[in-house]
Amino acid sequence: MNMPALPKLVIATQPQGDHRLTVLPFGKTLPEDLPEREFWSGVLKRRAMKPAELVKTPLAADLPDGAHVQRVALVMVDAEKPRFERLTALRKAVMLLLDETPKTLCIVPLGVADADLQDAIYVAMVNSVPLPAQKKKSAQALKEIIVTGRPTSADFSTVTALARANLLARELTALPPNLLDPAHYRKRLRALAKEKGFAIEEYDFRKLKKMGAGAFCAVAQGSDGEGGNAAIVRLSWRPKKAAKTIALVGKGICYDTGGHNLKPAKYMAGMHEDMNGSAVALAILAAAAELELPVAIDCWLAIAKNHISPSAYAQGDIVKALNGTTIEVIHTDAEGRMVLADTLALAARGKNEGKPALMIDFATLTGSMHTALGSRYSGVFASDDALATRAVLAGKQSGERVCVFPQDADYEAALDSKVADIKQCTLEGDADHILATRFLGRFVGKTPWLHVDLSASSCTGGLGAVGTDLTGFGVAWAVALLQDWAGEA
Repeated sequence: MNMPALPKLVIATQPQGDHRLTVLPFGKTLPEDLPEREFWSGVLKRRAMKPAELVKTPLAADLPDGAHVQRVALVMVDAEKPRFERLTALRKAVMLLLDETPKTLCIVPLGVADADLQDAIYVAMVNSVPLPAQKKKSAQALKEIIVTGRPTSADFSTVTALARANLLARELTALPPNLLDPAHYRKRLRALAKEKGFAIEEYDFRKLKKMGAGAFCAVAQGSDGEGGNAAIVRLSWRPKKAAKTIALVGKGICYDTGGHNLKPAKYMAGMHEDMNGSAVALAILAAAAELELPVAIDCWLAIAKNHISPSAYAQGDIVKALNGTTIEVIHTDAEGRMVLADTLALAARGKNEGKPALMIDFATLTGSMHTALGSRYSGVFASDDALATRAVLAGKQSGERVCVFPQDADYEAALDSKVADIKQCTLEGDADHILATRFLGRFVGKTPWLHVDLSASSCTGGLGAVGTDLTGFGVAWAVALLQDWAGEA
């Protein structure tokens, strides 16, 4: 399984090609050294715009260039604005050019900081490759990004790694359920492990049942055969100078019917994207390895389908999880917390290298989080205040914004069961994002832990740096957090 192919990055002395992005620093007037300054002044005047408005509203225009017509986009970047806003402005500008599906894009920075140029390159790269579509005629990918005015020794490895990882998460999430069922997914993971030198271990349905992973197996048993090729897959990366170990956990429900509590058609549409948490966790692993972050990583992916069948689990079932906790099943469409329960318990045990110093799980888990935040933020729960602070800071640094939610112990009274150790959820659904976190906390133990409910996994029209509805949210956020956590930031 090859990683997404990004456009070639070229450093040049002069602008080239028919599509050019000019990035300016914030100012009340256009810079004196701006090519075609008089032309752009006229464009702004006709549109009754002030130059400073280019911070929020980039412009594109066709310029005569000899025998050719050159398409140029103009944008200002304000270093005082939050990174999310700067990335959004750059994305709007880049999409004015990429919408014409060019083969080459030239980026011309005029007096902007290196960080702003890095952002411009990241935005161009992350939007350069079309997501998978099963059409006779496929969309054209950007072949080359040309950057002017920087030395050839400039290091763009971080933005390249982040763009490649984000594309990996979105590519997997975009695949239809017949092309990414558990069997195909596991095959792709084996190929990626071989390509990247990751260790891989697969806990299949039979093995998990023997181990006592009753929560995971309850969900998987509704699929044909022995769990429909469901498995918990662990990929591991061990750099030489790793001082700490982290466990990444991802929900990988390749399709979610809701089970016996069947979803209506409106809410079943798009449920092949319910494996997005696992794709994000996998992409973080890939980015960390490419960037050679000094942290050992175990990536645990809970891969299954939630089907309806005579053998599917049902309301009222009582199952025993891997750590011995008994669970009363209340709603079969709350399957994500079931598969995560056993996966978190397994991850908390650690492997040969011992228990992780930090666990982060990613899941498109609850509708109530989407109700609380919409699709422009994701919700985070932290096991302590220091981790919560780090999570918010990583959101500001990466431009992928998160909001911290409470998970006080008194919420858990709603999950008291008369017949088991805990209820899976409630039928009322009040504060379900919080109750789901209290439920998952039963399987984490004392390990420092962050739970990310990915309400921003899909946002109509794009979000921040990313121009597609699928956002890949969480990849850049987690890399920023890991860099800080590992002492690299």
